[in-house]
Amino acid sequence: MSQVSVTVQVVSDSAGDTGELAVRAAAAQFHPLSVNIRRAAFIQKRESIDAVLRTAQEDNSIVLYTLVIPFLRDYMVEQARLMQVTAIDLLGPLIDNLERALGHESRHEPGLNHVLDADYFRKVEAVEFAVRYDDARDVTGILKADIVLVGVSRTSKTPLSMVLAHKTFKVANVPLIPELVPPKELYLVSPSKVIGLTIQPDSLNAIRKERLKALGLPDSAPYATSERISKELVHAKQVMDKIGCRVIDVSNKAVEETASLILEQLQR
Repeated sequence: MSQVSVTVQVVSDSAGDTGELAVRAAAAQFHPLSVNIRRAAFIQKRESIDAVLRTAQEDNSIVLYTLVIPFLRDYMVEQARLMQVTAIDLLGPLIDNLERALGHESRHEPGLNHVLDADYFRKVEAVEFAVRYDDARDVTGILKADIVLVGVSRTSKTPLSMVLAHKTFKVANVPLIPELVPPKELYLVSPSKVIGLTIQPDSLNAIRKERLKALGLPDSAPYATSERISKELVHAKQVMDKIGCRVIDVSNKAVEETASLILEQLQR
């Protein structure tokens, strides 16, 4: 039996990031059913909307749009109704309600969430920081960081650094390996800035085996053995206890969930 799938066409007079993120969030609720996303970005003409709707009509796809330019939004509503295409307005109702609540008309300008403001530049700076001080390449970053992540290999230190960087936090991360002495900077920085990442042995074993397969290596390599994993986790706990940092178990957690837990910890 073939897998059920549907196509959603994300239409925007800007980049279309907001619409795609919304579709992906909704699609996750239907896993493992397949939701295919096609993006039609920077739409400025009625003809472009006509082309999208014709395609949607032909392949029975859904249209989700984030159009803030009034004449484009009105045209989409009218044409989708005439062509009997399912078209979902993501921003329109929210903008209308905000206008009523605020007593002020919106600017109707696409792409305002991508304006190069101070927050944008802080994000860029934080991402560059995370790349430079990833995996303890330069231990001086430990003393400069807003957050220092420590943990054994495959506890999502690098992706977490990037997620937190997009929230404007400068993050350094340090792998904990039994054969290597942890950098002295870990004991000089305030423990309140350090977050230890731990994981259940079975979860780490499964993750490492998949990593070895992806590299074309046998999953029986020492990297993924129970003995090696146990040794690394014991060593990591000893280092974290010595630092006196807070510890989060990342077992079976999405990176975004762990990032939220880290931020909650920092606010306490």
